[in-house]
Amino acid sequence: MGIEKEKSENSVIMNEEEFNKSIEPILGKNPNMYTPVQDRDPKDINGHIKVGFEDVIAEPISMHSFDSVWIGSHAVFELTKYVFYRILTTFLAVPMAFVAGILFGILSCIHIWVVMPVVQGCMKTLPPIQVIWNSLMDIFIGPLFFCIGRCLSFINVKTVQN
Repeated sequence: MGIEKEKSENSVIMNEEEFNKSIEPILGKNPNMYTPVQDRDPKDINGHIKVGFEDVIAEPISMHSFDSVWIGSHAVFELTKYVFYRILTTFLAVPMAFVAGILFGILSCIHIWVVMPVVQGCMKTLPPIQVIWNSLMDIFIGPLFFCIGRCLSFINVKTVQN
């Protein structure tokens, strides 16, 4: 059981004009000091991978470890996740990008030069085939079923209950 500290919410209210005045000297001295981080996932493809410490490890209210253990484990989790991601991407990013480039290049080539010409050919030949098919149905199948319907329409079924 750790020492529980009460959390309080503090906030500083500052309008935008005061904020801009207070930050201008910092930004004016070194323009390269702060550069916004580039969004490398603008379409949020990997939104489901955003895993934090609280998503993996959680202590219920009835069981708490010491605060220093909780803070330390949180720091170790984040550091380990960061370091292993960096190490793995160092070795895997370039080869996987190479394989993905080959794969999508092949798929694009097949789609452009094989699939779409076949689809377009089918779309161009289907209207004449549809005209021929409709003519055959109207010439042979339509009259046949019309005659069968006429013959069967004279059948009467009566049920008698005793």
